[in-house]
This record gives sequence, structure tokens and C-alpha cells, in this order.
Amino acid sequence: MPAWKGLLSVGAAILLGLLFIVAGVWKITDPYGAATRMIQAKVWPDLSILAAISLGTAETFAGVLLMVPRFRRWGAWLTGFLLLVFMVYIGINYNALQGAECSCFPWLKRAVGPGFFVGDGIMLLFAVAAGIWARQPESLRSAVTILGVVAVFAGVSFGVTYARQSGLQAPDSITVDGQHYSLQHGKVFLYFFDPECSHCFQAAKQMSKFTWKDVKVIGIPTAQPRFAQGFLQDTNLKAGISNDLELLRKTFSFVAGPYGVALENGRQKEAYINFDEKEPKEGLKRLGFIGN
Repeated sequence: MPAWKGLLSVGAAILLGLLFIVAGVWKITDPYGAATRMIQAKVWPDLSILAAISLGTAETFAGVLLMVPRFRRWGAWLTGFLLLVFMVYIGINYNALQGAECSCFPWLKRAVGPGFFVGDGIMLLFAVAAGIWARQPESLRSAVTILGVVAVFAGVSFGVTYARQSGLQAPDSITVDGQHYSLQHGKVFLYFFDPECSHCFQAAKQMSKFTWKDVKVIGIPTAQPRFAQGFLQDTNLKAGISNDLELLRKTFSFVAGPYGVALENGRQKEAYINFDEKEPKEGLKRLGFIGN
């Protein structure tokens, strides 16, 4: 084989491998954030956490295979398969997702449009170049062992993240409607939203119909705070407004709205990334935050 083919194969494999490892580890270490992005991409909410962890595991595994010469061809085919599935999925949902941000990779901010398919097409060519000129793969057992290690890492990471999501101590106080408000007493529901997000709008409309039980609902805009008051009026959600987003982000880690946190006496009882017919309604009922 000509030397240039070998060099092209190695270069494509390393670049694509690094890209997929970073993307996969990003999802594994922030499964709730990845799940939020998947819900916004029309993934069924009940499957969003599982999809985030599974996709992160597959991407990390594919990236590692690409970095190891004897596994490179397998990694190239797996990477190509993932890219094809993703392109087909976006194509099927193109009308609903057109113009929406597709944050599949941490440093790449891409909107769904023609350029999206061009970018993924280039990565697909990299996968073909990495695989077609790679050496024959060997040692399937070792590759399966690597998959097991990545899966264990994903499971441990999710367990740690889940544990951190429960019992977090909220800041002592924040500013609500221009007044000092303590978060250390009683029941409080924090609702993080983007006033220009249609999903946030529908979630707020849904919660406006809840029968809240002695709960202080506080809305925190994640963007365009000047539109927050109009957002609450249009959705009929009775809530105070706080602009202490950065202070709250230090405790409650999330990527984008809608995101909810139920607090009782300053401690997090539950966090919500799914806003559909079941959640957060069922969860808030169990906590005694809302009535039937």
C-alpha cells in the first residue's frame, strides 16, 4: 500500500477518534445535560437518559477503537454507522429541527441545516479513509473488554451524577422580584427557562395548571431576561422572577431549559429535565408540591 494511504488512514483515524472520545465522554459525564439536548432533538423523554448514556458509551468505544491500529477498522465501521444513523434521524425530523442547535460535540456549535449534512458527510469520509486502508482487525475479545471498561465507566459516572442530583444544598438566598428571598425554608420550585424556547413555553403552560401546595415558584431566565415577565404572563405561570442565574448554576448543573428543581428547606428533593404529560407532574405529586 502506498505510504500516503497509510498516513491518510492514520491521520483520519486519530482526528475522528479524538472527536468521538471527547463527544462520548462529554455525554457520559453529563448525562442529564445530554438527555436535555436529546429531548430538544425530539427523542422520547422517557428514553432520554438511557439514550444519552448509550450514545456516549458507543461514541467513546468507537473513538478508542480508532486510536488502536489493530481495532481501527472496527472503529471506523462503528463510527460510520453512528454518523449514518444520526444523519438519517436528522433527515427524518428535519422540518421540526431546522435551525435548532445541534450540540453533539462540546466545542462545535452547529445549527440543523444543509451545512449540518456537509459536516457529517466529511466525518463520514474520514471514517471510510480510516477503515478502508487500515490493517486487518484482530482480537475481538480485547475489543469486547474495552467495551466493558467503557460501559463500567459510564455506569459509575451516572451513579455519581445521580447521587449529586439528590440532596444538594441550595444557596442561602437569592433576589426575587428585586427583594431578598431565603431558599432555606419551606418548599420552593425553581424553573429555569429561555423566554424564546417553545419547549420552555409549553412546559410553563403545563405547570400553570398545577394546584401548587404552599410552594414558592421562582422563574430564572437563562437568556433574554427582559422577556421573562412577558413569558410568565403569556403562559399564565404564577411565579416570581430571579436573575441570579450564575449563582444558582454553581449548585445546579444543567445545559439549557426547561429545567426544574424542587427544594424543601434548602435541600434539593428532585430535579426535572423531562416536561411531558407525566413529568414533572407525577414527581411533584409524590413530593407533595402539587395536588391532584
